Amino acid sequence: MLTNSFVLATAAEGGGHINTGDIFFQLIVFIILLALLKKFAWGPLMGIMKTREEHIGNEISAAENSRLEAEKILQEQRNLLKEARTDAQNLIEAAKKQGELQREEIVAASRTESERIKEAAKLEIEQQKEKAVAAIREQVASLSVLIASKVIEKELTAADQDQLINEYIKEAGEER
Repeated sequence: MLTNSFVLATAAEGGGHINTGDIFFQLIVFIILLALLKKFAWGPLMGIMKTREEHIGNEISAAENSRLEAEKILQEQRNLLKEARTDAQNLIEAAKKQGELQREEIVAASRTESERIKEAAKLEIEQQKEKAVAAIREQVASLSVLIASKVIEKELTAADQDQLINEYIKEAGEER
């Protein structure tokens, strides 16, 4: 190459003599070099680049598919969580309603039982009252008979009657 530059420099100085043989030879060597590079370096290099490009494309596709799948799973999980919260809320509401119904049933049963107990107590009080009145009537009747029999036995003065009545009342009080 140094020679060619020298020749070109000399040709430019000396009147334009160009050595076409050297140019043709360098052109042929350059073409052969390009052919060898294409066959042994460029082809395998392009093959490696093509393989690398396909690998990267596949990795990008796989990453995109994984991202889409992850978004799908995330959405499903969100939906399941939302359904679980809704179900839990419904269960809580149902439990509250059931508790309210049971409370109302218990209150109603308590009121019914208290009314029954009150009615039973009133009935028992009435029966005891009737027994007491009957007992008093019996005592009054027996006192009346006793007083009448005493009156018949003797004639009494007003003072004797008062004394007799007081004695019988006193006796009736002691019998109780």
